[in-house]
Amino acid sequence: MKDISQELIDRVKSARTDGTKLQIVGGGSKNFMGREAIGEPLNVAEHSGILSYQPIELVLTARGGTKLSEITAALDEHNQMLAFEPPMFNGQATIGGTLACHLSGPSRPWAGSVRDHVLGIRLINGKAQELRFGGQVMKNVAGYDVSRMQAGAMGTLGIISEVSLKVMPKPVATSMLCQKMDAAQAIEEMNRLAGQSKPLTGACWFDNHLYLRLAGAPSAVDASVEQWSGTVVEEADALWQRLREQQLDYFSGEAPLWRFSVNSHAQHLLPEEAWLLDWGGSQRWLRGNFSADELESLAEVAGGQVSRYRGGDRQQEVFHTQSEALKQLHQRLKNAFDPDGLFNFGRLYSWM
Repeated sequence: MKDISQELIDRVKSARTDGTKLQIVGGGSKNFMGREAIGEPLNVAEHSGILSYQPIELVLTARGGTKLSEITAALDEHNQMLAFEPPMFNGQATIGGTLACHLSGPSRPWAGSVRDHVLGIRLINGKAQELRFGGQVMKNVAGYDVSRMQAGAMGTLGIISEVSLKVMPKPVATSMLCQKMDAAQAIEEMNRLAGQSKPLTGACWFDNHLYLRLAGAPSAVDASVEQWSGTVVEEADALWQRLREQQLDYFSGEAPLWRFSVNSHAQHLLPEEAWLLDWGGSQRWLRGNFSADELESLAEVAGGQVSRYRGGDRQQEVFHTQSEALKQLHQRLKNAFDPDGLFNFGRLYSWM
C-alpha cells in the first residue's frame, strides 16, 4: 500500500515541459489491447492499496494500481464481490486498468459493467492536476459522467489514481444448466429466457452447447432449474471462471481474436465460422484472419461494433471506425483532459 500520486504529478509536469509522451503501465495484464502505444513507460503499479471499505454501505475505494486480487480477497471476508466479474488475468489486473479498458465478465447484462459500478474517481490530467469526480455514495452524482467516461478510454484522458465503486453480496445459491443446440437456436433461446423473471446471471454458447447460470436465493434457483430444460452441471463455477479469464480452449491460438458487441437478438453472423457467444448473445467472439471493413459492416447490420481484441497488426486501427461527429467529440475530450497529448497517444485511435 503506497501513495505515489505526487511522484506521478511531478512526472506529468516534467513530461509536459519536455514534450515527452507517456505510456501508462499498471499490472501489464492488458498490454495486448488497443494499438501500440507511444511514449516512455509511466508505471502506476506502486500506487496501490485499499483506502476505504464499508461492507454495510457496499462501497470500496482503492488506488488505481491496486490489484483486483487484493480487492477480491478483502471482499471475500465479508461474502461480497465485484458483481461485474472482471477478469483477473493471473492476478495481475488492476482496478484502474480494468476501468480504463472497460472489462466485465459473463454477468454484465444482468449486473451491469464496471462503468455502472463506478461511483467516483480521482484523475491526474495532462495539466498535472489531480481532480476528483463523483463520490463514495450511490446518490452522489456530481461529475458522475466524467467518472464513467474513463471506461474504455484506454488511459488516453489521464491517470486514474483512485476509484470508488459499489460492491454486492455474493449469491446464496448457484447452478448451471447445459443443453446441446446450434448457435442460431442458442441466440433465440438466450433471448427468450432473458425476458423471464428468473435469477439468470450468465448465458453463453460454444462447441454447440448452451450454458445457463442461475444465481440467487435457493428457492428461486431450484424452481428455475425444474422449469427450464437442460442437464445440471456440477462444479459450474469453474466454467464461468475460465470464461471470465478467457482461458477456455477457444481463446488460445495465434489467429486474431475479434470481439463483437451487438444486439443480443441479431441473427447469427458468418455461421460457417467458429464462434463463442456470451452475454446472452450481445458479446460474440470470432477467431481468424478477416477484413476489418467486412466485419465492421456485419457488426453495423447487427446493431453494434467490432474490434480486433487480440493479435493481428496492432499498428493499424483496432477499434471500430467512428463517425466524423464522434471523432470530433473524442478529440474535444482529449484536448480538454490532455491538451498536449501526453497520455497513451495512439492507444485508442491513431488520431488521439
